[in-house]
Amino acid sequence: MYHPTVARLTYRALLGRRRAAILFALPALLLIISAVIRVMTGADDETATTVLGGFALATMVPLIGVVAGTGAIGPEIDDGSVVYLLAKPIKRPTIIFTKLIVAIGVTVAFSAVPTLLAGYILNGNSQQIAVAYAAAAAVASIAYSAVFLLLGTVTRHAVVAGLVYALVWESLFGNLIPGARALSVQQWSLALAQKIGAEGAISSDVGLPLALVLLIGVTVAATWYAGRKLRTLTLAGEE
Repeated sequence: MYHPTVARLTYRALLGRRRAAILFALPALLLIISAVIRVMTGADDETATTVLGGFALATMVPLIGVVAGTGAIGPEIDDGSVVYLLAKPIKRPTIIFTKLIVAIGVTVAFSAVPTLLAGYILNGNSQQIAVAYAAAAAVASIAYSAVFLLLGTVTRHAVVAGLVYALVWESLFGNLIPGARALSVQQWSLALAQKIGAEGAISSDVGLPLALVLLIGVTVAATWYAGRKLRTLTLAGEE
């Protein structure tokens, strides 16, 4: 299910100059903000929760997911080079699964790891807040990568659609409208953070069992449908 050559080409595409700049900029901004806040206010659990929940998990993680998920396949479809990949004797599910693994790896590296470091900078992992939000960022990275990889296969405007989802639904509606929170990857991942963190330190609107089912369900469904759409794309290219 994992193809090293496809993985190498995907890593090269994702870590190109323009995308790499975006991938490095957001974590760097988080770490700078965290360091400045720590110097100005000292260690504070509430501040750490605000920064890690409001910026890292609600904004940085989905944005990096957009870059990694759509960038794993979208550019190849846009410029037509995906035809050469599909012409190789590689199973379509293998292509999608390999690209998903790469997208997850990149998203986790550029979101979960900086979130953990920022948490330690902000309050030294008091009440397990740093570890909790890092774990939430990791599981959210998996779901985001699958969703945005799917967008990359179904529309040429995947980046725009991903940004609308990340900034409007997750960051705006997901935080302001109670009903929308239950349908938010952010809230699902917060359920895990709530379990890991000290009692009362982190809250989520979704219970952990349901959150895990939804995270797994969305990831599996998005990956399956992306593979199906890639088969359709193959037929169109052959015709």
